[in-house]
Amino acid sequence: MLSYVTTNPGKVREAREYLSAVESVDFDYTEIQADALGPIAARGAREAYEYVGGPVLVDDAGLFVEALDGFPGPYSAYVEHTVGVERVGRLARDAVDPETPARAHFRCVLAYCDGGTFEATPEPVDHGDRRGHDLAAAERATAETDDSVVGGDLPVKLFEGSVPGRIVEPRGEGGFGYDPVFEHDGTTLAEMSTEEKNAVSHRGRALARFAEWYRGREE
Repeated sequence: MLSYVTTNPGKVREAREYLSAVESVDFDYTEIQADALGPIAARGAREAYEYVGGPVLVDDAGLFVEALDGFPGPYSAYVEHTVGVERVGRLARDAVDPETPARAHFRCVLAYCDGGTFEATPEPVDHGDRRGHDLAAAERATAETDDSVVGGDLPVKLFEGSVPGRIVEPRGEGGFGYDPVFEHDGTTLAEMSTEEKNAVSHRGRALARFAEWYRGREE
């Protein structure tokens, strides 16, 4: 059984569209401060594996606005609660010419750990020692933690999903977080049904990549 560390039932339902056997686990892992999603999710996966004692999946996600140099990025949840979604939307739109779209991406990184090692594949592997390996330089340079404390150098496999869009005036009553100000193909995520949103979801795209790889892992 694969344990998905989340208390969000919507994430579990989405994961079950791609994975046959997955259960949710409520575990409050440490969210380190980093300028990229990968190290945050990787540290969480190591802690979760130590807690669960079996295969685990942890995700971290954020909104990356091009005109704001990727802000709020990994700090999206904190910024949502302190600055507010509408204000972030205004900052993004004010940062570009009125005729220029305020381009942005939603990104999600899934981190998988089962205590084992991984064969070489295109997906990055976080080995926890920050000396290179397969992590992109931008990710490996930003983690501010001592991985020898929890999880040691347990390898963690990373899978990323991204959906492009632009920041607009808030529209729609559905979704959550930045969904009302993020438009994809002419529709904000808050205007989409759950099925429509899942079909283009950054998390869904990461889950699809992970599920394809994980089927081979189980064989």
